[in-house]
Amino acid sequence: MSTRESNPRQIDASRSDETRDGAMTRRNHDAPSQALNMAGKGGRKSTSPDGPGTGTAVITRTKTQTQRPSMYRVLLLNDDYTPMDFVIGVLCTFFHKDFDDANRIMWQVHNNGVGECGVYTYEVADTKVTQVMDHARKHQHPLQCVMEKK
Repeated sequence: MSTRESNPRQIDASRSDETRDGAMTRRNHDAPSQALNMAGKGGRKSTSPDGPGTGTAVITRTKTQTQRPSMYRVLLLNDDYTPMDFVIGVLCTFFHKDFDDANRIMWQVHNNGVGECGVYTYEVADTKVTQVMDHARKHQHPLQCVMEKK
């Protein structure tokens, strides 16, 4: 019986060798100086004759782009029952308008049927519409406040 038949680990010595740590490496017959570590420490592949960690690495940095939020117009709608003073009070209280701006917006609502109170992000616009509607209902006025995407 020959040595190759008695030891199954040495069946094909030209194709694989066992390293000191027990890992099997396969020889590349096309490039004998390069060894591919199949089960080495950390699962790293070594294609450099100097060993792992000597190659170059490419680090890519992703640039995050933030989108501007969608903006919404908050509008007051005209009705025949809500007093003009109440509308001016709403504009001053909830939209922080001075008296002149509030008076101008109130006249737009009265003459055109609609007036823009401000432009806000969705959450802010929704909150303002809810606050105005609750305040109008509390004082028993049919004032309508809506928002639309700009």
